[in-house]
Amino acid sequence: MKELQQIERFEIRLSGTGGQGLITLGRVLGHSLALGHGYNVTQTQSYGPEARGGSSRADVVVSSSEISFPKTENLDLLVALSQPACNAYYRFLKRGGVLLVDSDLVQHAPTNQFVGLPFTQLAKDKIGNELTLNTIVLGTVTHLLAFAEPRIVRKSLEETLPPKILGLNLKAFNLGLREAKRQLGEAPQIWQTAAEKSAEEELEGFED
Repeated sequence: MKELQQIERFEIRLSGTGGQGLITLGRVLGHSLALGHGYNVTQTQSYGPEARGGSSRADVVVSSSEISFPKTENLDLLVALSQPACNAYYRFLKRGGVLLVDSDLVQHAPTNQFVGLPFTQLAKDKIGNELTLNTIVLGTVTHLLAFAEPRIVRKSLEETLPPKILGLNLKAFNLGLREAKRQLGEAPQIWQTAAEKSAEEELEGFED
């Protein structure tokens, strides 16, 4: 079981296209971290010009203390579920931050240091419903966040989703959590590798 931690400020951006459920994903994650875990949380969202197929993103800022500025400036975690989203937002990822992508939809990441799962394909093949994509991502994000407790996130799903779709989404959440552990490895190592890679790149830049 993960222990709750003190967080100075942690910024998350969930990005992709309309129809991938990113706004719902941001709301559930924010609900869990605020009401379930007890952190201070701000959650903002942005829609593209089209409801489906246009750009979409949801931002979450988490802190143990009061949040003075609610918007993201320096991302700790960037989730990119489309190539355009990855291209547009990678520059906001801080050194040592983690980039998580849909490995089928983002085939040209701007860095070699990223982690990915075929979220859309998992939703189709393992759950049988592409609309569960966002909940699979939620499971993976929960695995990555040292301060997020899976049982509390599951409870937030139960409190926010309609009963008729809850069972399917709980199955999707568990799938995302399980596949993250199996394919991406343990979360501490993922963050450590990202930090080490950033340090190496900074040193190379200094030497140049």
